Amino acid sequence: MVKKLDLITIGRSSVDLYGAQVGGRLEDMSSFNKYIGGSPTNIAAGGARLGLKTAVITRVGDEHMGRFIREQLIREGVDTTGVKTDPERLTALVLLGIRDQSQFPLIFYRENCADMALCEDDIDPAFIADAACVCATGTHLSHPRTEAAVLKALRLAREGGARTALDIDYRPNLWGVAGHGDGESRFVESQKVTAKLQSTLHLFDLIVGTEEEFHIAGGSTDTLEALKAVRNVSKATLVCKRGPMGAVVFPDEIPASLDDGESGEGFPIEVFNVLGAGDGFMAGLFRGWLRGEDWPTTLKYANACGAFAVSRHGCTPAYPSWEELQYFFRTGIKNKALRKDEALDQVHWATNRKGDWNTMRVFAFDHRMQLEAMADEAGVEHSRIGEFKKLCLKAALYVSGNEAGYGILCDSRLGRDALYEANGTGLWVGRPVEWPGSRPLTLEPELGLDFGGLGEWPATNVVKVLCFYHPQDAQELCKQQEDTVLRLFQAARRNRLELLLEVIPSKVAVVDDQTTASIIDRFYEIGVYPDWWKLEPMKTEAAWKNAVDAVKRNDPYTRGIVVLGLDAPQAELEESFKLAAGFDLVKGFAVGRTIFADAARAWLSGSINDGEAVSQMADRYNALCQIWDKARAAGKKGEAA
Repeated sequence: MVKKLDLITIGRSSVDLYGAQVGGRLEDMSSFNKYIGGSPTNIAAGGARLGLKTAVITRVGDEHMGRFIREQLIREGVDTTGVKTDPERLTALVLLGIRDQSQFPLIFYRENCADMALCEDDIDPAFIADAACVCATGTHLSHPRTEAAVLKALRLAREGGARTALDIDYRPNLWGVAGHGDGESRFVESQKVTAKLQSTLHLFDLIVGTEEEFHIAGGSTDTLEALKAVRNVSKATLVCKRGPMGAVVFPDEIPASLDDGESGEGFPIEVFNVLGAGDGFMAGLFRGWLRGEDWPTTLKYANACGAFAVSRHGCTPAYPSWEELQYFFRTGIKNKALRKDEALDQVHWATNRKGDWNTMRVFAFDHRMQLEAMADEAGVEHSRIGEFKKLCLKAALYVSGNEAGYGILCDSRLGRDALYEANGTGLWVGRPVEWPGSRPLTLEPELGLDFGGLGEWPATNVVKVLCFYHPQDAQELCKQQEDTVLRLFQAARRNRLELLLEVIPSKVAVVDDQTTASIIDRFYEIGVYPDWWKLEPMKTEAAWKNAVDAVKRNDPYTRGIVVLGLDAPQAELEESFKLAAGFDLVKGFAVGRTIFADAARAWLSGSINDGEAVSQMADRYNALCQIWDKARAAGKKGEAA
């Protein structure tokens, strides 16, 4: 019987606040990156990245951090049916950092936290019946209430013919045998913990742990003796993780040497951060084990996923996609500090981006210079522009109807209120950074000379930059503009923000069928990999084909291309859409003045009211959306024919 889910994990869920500074004490870290955390949560997300259908059973608080975990799991493709919202308790937090290659201080904020309130009533038999495997983690065996929930899930899984697995995941202070300041500790002897673990080990088909974790499970600091003690109470396959020496598997009797267990290919890389490496290892292990691979192949997956985690910042963000893993196997280790391998990092970034934006219908009202001129014509203060942009947003939201595939471009200088209001609505949100009309390219002052202003942006905002660039520009001008775009690209990546690069060569000099393609090639050549391209409506199919081919040969992972409007009449845009929509890489449009120009002039002069302005813009925006959808449908029919 085919199951809906490959894997359900049970246990901890938290928000990890990772110190952004590396090489100092946790006391001295001044800023933190926010990720989802907790072994079961990490494993479920890591498994989903590898193509497994995963779910997690846990509890989160009825607050911002709980919603963050739920939303991130959904983005990662993890089923959240089993994620319960606790109305009384807060989501667990973990503060952690990277001191050096061997010290990773962390503090667990888990006093009466939401996930430790997991109980038997949270275990739905029908949900467990949907899974091919249920994985428990050690912490939730430490308390009678959570233990009862885990035992119920394991019983139901076994009765339904599902596999069961245990990640020992021993954290002494979560068992009450170490203090709050010892969150980093991985081993403290405790007969009580050993007895509790051994009372459940017979329930598992697979048991995974480090040597220290098998020490606690087996009640001996001699690894072989500990493994034998576990074998005495469990027939499970045992997987022992040995750090840089990889891992070994013992399906049957424990041999005389750890080296006699089954092993797989290892990956000698630089140790940067061991936190979360075991969860990455488990994700890779499940990909192999649940898909019927042999142990050498399964351990190869697990070791590689652990290596990625060890070499990067954070836990879940470090884990590879399946495509990234295959790329790594093809290319091998180019730089032992994997996070510094630029080609690998590009694959990691591009194949782990979240959100489905296969259709892009974008209302662009990021215009500043043009709206300032309109305000001047109407004799009104520039402050009125911000109010108008809020009307633009209302029109965008009305047309979108909370459906996917719609977005806006809005600035933060004149349109701050509309921009802030748009965040969290489900719209794709792009945000311009270029100083309007600048050539050579300069950026909005709010970014700062070091582009540090990007650090204040929500993670869902896309950096949009317009560059008036032409291959025939003077060499000095080309270099100046290229340097600015490259620095901006690197700053966007550092802040985990996507980048949309808009180029308009026709405003500079004459263009032909090769102009845009040559610009695209050049930016890739200097190391700029935009998530999005925004291109002017080209006049010929050859020009579009050349541009699309240039993107594809340089970056097979790009999000795609959107067509800009250049204030063209609707009829002219319709013709350009027909041409562009014939190429799958062109995902839609980003058009502004064609939609808002008439309404802006009339509203700023007082000729129409708010409702009339919104209605007029909504009608024009909706018309363009229908024109694009019709053109796309016709393009797909042409391809099929």
